[in-house]
Amino acid sequence: MTHTVLIAEDDRAIRDSLTRALTLEGYRVRIAADGTQTLAVLAEQRPDVLVLDVMMPSPDGLEVCRRLRATGDRTPVLMLTARVEVPDRIAGLDAGADDYLVKPFDVDELFARLRALLRRNPPSETAEDVLTVADLRVEPPARRAWRGGRELELSRTEFDLLELLARNSGAVLDQTTLYERIWGYDFGPGSKNLAVFIGYLRRKLDRPGLTPLIHTVRGVGYTLREP
Repeated sequence: MTHTVLIAEDDRAIRDSLTRALTLEGYRVRIAADGTQTLAVLAEQRPDVLVLDVMMPSPDGLEVCRRLRATGDRTPVLMLTARVEVPDRIAGLDAGADDYLVKPFDVDELFARLRALLRRNPPSETAEDVLTVADLRVEPPARRAWRGGRELELSRTEFDLLELLARNSGAVLDQTTLYERIWGYDFGPGSKNLAVFIGYLRRKLDRPGLTPLIHTVRGVGYTLREP
């Protein structure tokens, strides 16, 4: 079963590196850069586990965790912090965090802690798996997608590419990540294979009169996000 991780971290470098590492590890990744965005994402779709930065602005990670627990939500929370003092760790745990990881950390240790949290708190496999971005709706179990109420006719590779972009909406996925996740290996810098399939997908998804959802980040890769 593929698990969804929400990375709530205001440091872009850490956020981007974790997104890439977790994506390559097989996780679905969503991101938020501050407390307000984190609460909005949580209200839209619950992740299987939340990686939460303590020092995130407006509101900070401790307050986000308190609000989450106040609603009765038991989503596993792994706190990230640069603070090493015992009282700071206690504050995070008292706020409702399940585990605590001090920066800088080894990504393999983060993977191990996430696996432990997921073993203790297995997500329900019966929950409906639906991805929505603006007026795009993707149903991975049925391998069907709609834009503005109109069903899209997609090839297997096109659907896989759309699903990966939708699961990581708002994040920029570099070409290496996309090649490895969709085709299993990188064709190299001279390959046009990815650009060709992005073109196919755009023609079906971003029809005339509709606001484009797929965006090119020059020199990096692609992202799917709301206008």
